[in-house]
Amino acid sequence: MPDQPPTRRTQRERREETERRVLAAATALIAQHGSRALTLAEVGKAAGYSRGIVTHHFGSRENLLRAVMRDARTFTLPEPGGSAADWLAEMVRAYLENVTSRRPSARAFLQMWGEAIAADPVLMPLYAEDDAGFRGLLADKVRDGIRDGSVRADADPEAMAVSLVGLLRGIALQLISTPAPERVDAIIDEAVRSTRRALEP
Repeated sequence: MPDQPPTRRTQRERREETERRVLAAATALIAQHGSRALTLAEVGKAAGYSRGIVTHHFGSRENLLRAVMRDARTFTLPEPGGSAADWLAEMVRAYLENVTSRRPSARAFLQMWGEAIAADPVLMPLYAEDDAGFRGLLADKVRDGIRDGSVRADADPEAMAVSLVGLLRGIALQLISTPAPERVDAIIDEAVRSTRRALEP
C-alpha cells in the first residue's frame, strides 16, 4: 500500500497552533519570573518565533497578558442540576483541582494577580474586571441557594462571594508554593467541607 502524503494543515490550524505555542511560552515565563519584565521578543524567542509573529497574533503586550490570564483562569464549572449549595461546594473542588493540575498556568495567574494588587497599571484593571465577574457569579449562586433552601437565609450574597474568593485564592497560593503542602486531596476536601458548613441552613 503506497504511503499517503501528509495532510496539510489549514491556515486556521496553523494560526491556532502558533497561538497555543506563544501562550504556553508566555505562561511559563510569567510563572517563573512574573510579567513585569516580559517582552514580546522574549516570548517569541521562547516559542520559537520572532517578535513580529507575537505582535501579529496578539497586537500588544497588554493583549498577550489578557490572553494568558483568560487561558490560565479557565476551568470546568460543575454542571447545574443539584442545589446551589452543592454547586458552590463542587466549584471549590473544581477550582482547587485545576490549580493543582495546571501548575504553570495557576502560578502565572496568581503571579499576575499579585502584581495587580501591587497596582500594575496593565493588570490592575484586568483583574478588577475579572474578579468582579467571578464574585458576581458566586453571589448569584448564593441567592439561588437562599431561594432553594440549600443556603442559610441570613447569608449575605456579596459577603459570601468575597469570602469564597478569599478561601480559593489563599489555598491556591499555598498549593503552588515551594515546597507545596503535602496531602493536597485532604486540603481540598477540607475546603469543600468548610464551604458546605458556611452555607448550610
